[in-house]
Amino acid sequence: MRLFNSKYVIKLITILLIFLFDRLTKIKVLNLFENNQLEEIYISNFLNIYLIWNKGIAFGLLNFDDRLVYNLTTVVIAVVSLIILFLALRIKDYKGYFFTVIFGGAIGNFYDRISFRAVPDFIDFHINNYHWFIFNVADIFVTLGVICLILDELFVKKKVNEKN
Repeated sequence: MRLFNSKYVIKLITILLIFLFDRLTKIKVLNLFENNQLEEIYISNFLNIYLIWNKGIAFGLLNFDDRLVYNLTTVVIAVVSLIILFLALRIKDYKGYFFTVIFGGAIGNFYDRISFRAVPDFIDFHINNYHWFIFNVADIFVTLGVICLILDELFVKKKVNEKN
């Protein structure tokens, strides 16, 4: 595996850009809420900025106050993230980019887990009084990558199998 191969460089730049975009949005929101004593920022009838601190994993699952559980969860996230990075760099076709996008988001949230012992989530998407889970930019990239992998498995693999 040559690290200076153009595909590796593109993947590493993609990871860095996703991480930086995530960091910048979180820094901006944290500063807005800290400096202005805000509870919520109204954007539209279906979108607000509402800051919460997520100590769990995706969408607040496994949100425990127990330090041991938090630390074990963080170790598992680190191991899974390293596996995703390995897959991103080893898979040579377009699926490697899906893992790249997932890792870019995962590393953004992992950084927050280490720095703050929680992940700031702030995008509150809702329709009327039904609110989706509050999430952040890193979550968008993780979700996007996973959806692409699922769609690839459902539709692209199916077409290849039908041809054979």
